[in-house]
Amino acid sequence: MFGQTYYFSTIKKYVVLVGSLFSDIKIVRTDASGAQTGLIKVPVSYAPKDKTLQRVIQDPNIDRPTAVNAMPMISFEMGQIKYDGDRKLKTIGRSVTTGVDPNTFNYQYNPVPYNFAFKVFIYAKNAEDANKILEQVLPFFTPDWTTKVELIPELNELKDIPIILDSVSYEDNYSADFEKRRAIIWTLNLNLKGYLYGPVKSSGVIKFINTTFYLPNVPDGQLKNAVENTNPGERITIQPGLTANGQPTSNAAATVPYNTINVTDDFGYVDIIYDENQLQ
Repeated sequence: MFGQTYYFSTIKKYVVLVGSLFSDIKIVRTDASGAQTGLIKVPVSYAPKDKTLQRVIQDPNIDRPTAVNAMPMISFEMGQIKYDGDRKLKTIGRSVTTGVDPNTFNYQYNPVPYNFAFKVFIYAKNAEDANKILEQVLPFFTPDWTTKVELIPELNELKDIPIILDSVSYEDNYSADFEKRRAIIWTLNLNLKGYLYGPVKSSGVIKFINTTFYLPNVPDGQLKNAVENTNPGERITIQPGLTANGQPTSNAAATVPYNTINVTDDFGYVDIIYDENQLQ
């Protein structure tokens, strides 16, 4: 699209980020005396609620141990993606880093802010298991949880990505049909404040600047007559300065040619000012 092909897996990274937040939740089982009898790691999968429930509750062989993933379990899915104009950065702003060639640099314009909606579903057969999971999650959202993510490795682009907990809802689909499993479901609505990026571009490094100033001497109101009829009054050139032994310098006579100096070198600056007599 638009003549440029690129892919940074940004959306995929957001999906992985949300899943990783819930990937290490465990439930401790105890007996009547309070002694620990088991430790269950809650599985996490990317799946919509309806299909997960259909697989868990409506399995025809519900007594088969390996028929389905045993509850408790967690699933999540991504929903709406919406532009967030309140976080928009200047369009012409950009990030810059040195390219593979030391005489070039890579740059990328500011990313575009988007909000990514996620739903996280917590399933359990009893209220106690659901509560044990919920209490390991909610205290960390105040109401947001922020983590640093490397979005564009080519530019070492690290961003703080907030994930906001918008709401929590409860559902119990228990019915009188004993052939079906009971499932208590907590739904967490999350809002991930992310960004999407344009392509990384490359450009050469400017090593020589040549600026000429003109001082027209014409009566007021006749400035247009000075165009192309005024002699230059002053010229300034700026270039990097580096001696043959690698020391920075501002002496034009001591520097090596500027086109042999790399952007990674520790160079100085050579400023030369030519007055109107030298420009004649």
